[in-house]
Amino acid sequence: MIEKRIHPTAIVDSNAKLAGSVEIGPFSIIGPHVTIGEKTIMQSNVVIEGEVNIGHGNFIGHGAIIGAPPQDVSFSPDRRTKVEIGDDNIFREYCTIHRGSPDGSVTKIGDKNFVMSGAHIGHNCVIGNNVVIANNCLLAGHVQVDDGAFLGGGSTFHQFMHIGRLVMVQGSSAFGKDLPPFVVAAERNYVFGLNIVGMRRTGLSANDRREIKEAFKLVYLSGLNMSQALDKAATMTFGRAAREFLDFVASAKKRGICPLKRRMDDDTPA
Repeated sequence: MIEKRIHPTAIVDSNAKLAGSVEIGPFSIIGPHVTIGEKTIMQSNVVIEGEVNIGHGNFIGHGAIIGAPPQDVSFSPDRRTKVEIGDDNIFREYCTIHRGSPDGSVTKIGDKNFVMSGAHIGHNCVIGNNVVIANNCLLAGHVQVDDGAFLGGGSTFHQFMHIGRLVMVQGSSAFGKDLPPFVVAAERNYVFGLNIVGMRRTGLSANDRREIKEAFKLVYLSGLNMSQALDKAATMTFGRAAREFLDFVASAKKRGICPLKRRMDDDTPA
């Protein structure tokens, strides 16, 4: 087994559970309730505190802070909350990831995500797999981000909102309503069309893309209100991907979905 490499200036609590081949850089601090898997690398001045479980193959950049108490005025320090992180993630410099706020709750991050410098993931967020969160993005508490989403730099996301699979968000945008799967979103609470390139790259078939486009037009361009559009969709034959889009829209009643800023070009390839 490859031995752990811990810089002599790092402070690692004797109760922390570190797998072999873990690397901990200078002046980092690892608390007593931290578990870190194989081949995870931490650079300098990293702080991991509270109950934090980190899988294997992760990279944590200089100055990142994981497991700090939530920025929630109702939080009580006696609550048992935690952070769970999967495998093969990259967290660049000065990221902050806070543990859950309600007692027994968790902030959860999946596998193969890329979180760039200065991004903040608030308490009780749930991040899927293969998500890119660019520099200085701010995710408030209880934000859910589904697989394959791309959040452009400097964007902000209101608490309790939901970002669907393969959503593409332009940088310097702001959102307080839900973003359905497969859309391109920008500015303040606006959808601009479908992420055609992303759908192709992830392997969605031409038929899936065509059906998603049809579902998108039904919701955004048919002139029907949301209830009417969903009722009509229920009478139509759609595959799993288009149903994913429609089911998301149907479940977004608390916040609602972001509206369309402009008409999608009817000739846009699906």
